[in-house]
Amino acid sequence: MQIHKGLDSLPVLQHAVLTIGTYDGVHAGHQAIIQRINEIAKEVEGESVVLTFDPHPRLVLQPDHKDLKLISTISEKIELFEHFGLEHLVITPFSKDFASMDAAEYVEQVLVKKFRPKVIVIGYDHRFGKGRQGDIDLLRKLGPKWGYTVEEISVQTIDEISVSSTKVRNALLEGDIRSANQLLAHPFTLSGQVVHGDQIGRTLGFPTANIHVQDPHKLIPPPGVYAVRVEVKDRHFDGALSISFRPTITDTGELRIEVYILDFSEDIYGENIRLTFVDHIRADAKFNSLEELIAQMKDDVLRVRKALSN
Repeated sequence: MQIHKGLDSLPVLQHAVLTIGTYDGVHAGHQAIIQRINEIAKEVEGESVVLTFDPHPRLVLQPDHKDLKLISTISEKIELFEHFGLEHLVITPFSKDFASMDAAEYVEQVLVKKFRPKVIVIGYDHRFGKGRQGDIDLLRKLGPKWGYTVEEISVQTIDEISVSSTKVRNALLEGDIRSANQLLAHPFTLSGQVVHGDQIGRTLGFPTANIHVQDPHKLIPPPGVYAVRVEVKDRHFDGALSISFRPTITDTGELRIEVYILDFSEDIYGENIRLTFVDHIRADAKFNSLEELIAQMKDDVLRVRKALSN
């Protein structure tokens, strides 16, 4: 897969089969679009292309709404696009000037001039241009003028539930990992750097790796214990992840992300770590004593092992 930053240095694309969107999560619906543009590209001897945006448009258009959390960072999206066989990923900066472009002008100056598409494949609800005035009907109307055809991708459904980034996001925010992973059609991941903590877990018999997530907009599931797969130093392990304000120990109001890596005892400070979520084990809770907490942690580990053995 070729990655292009911005619109000004694109190569001359041959019979581009183009789709456009934010693609947060690259969920099952997005994957259907990627699969379709790959299929059409083979049929027309062209190249499959996704135009996406960074930062997310809502972060630019609604800067006061700081509560937007993203399913996937731009680096995670890049990995997913490559995994699903895309040929060209174009990442363009999103700005208010870009958003204020007239919809017909956007089609001419961006889609046609930069990509020269043979086919535009678009989701049924895609909107674009100033005031979100552009839609699939406008694309179809302008197609004969600019020499492209349009194919619509209808809503994708899993168990009769339409798939959207919002539904995935809501499932994750409720701690419903299984539903989120089903809608995504791939597991949700969280990455960060292992940083020094206060080593309280070590004194309790459960040494944990404390994780710093750099992207402030990355979605963090709610406090609780989760069964996760852990990737560190190009190796894979099972882990019991705690996302907690640690009410039993400190109750400082600081959210901690800590993973107890099963059957592992190496020093990994400073290493990058990736957590792949498999299941939610329990909600966060405050215990009456450290002894109760330790007993619960032992039970958590047993439940994590069981969840990851299935």
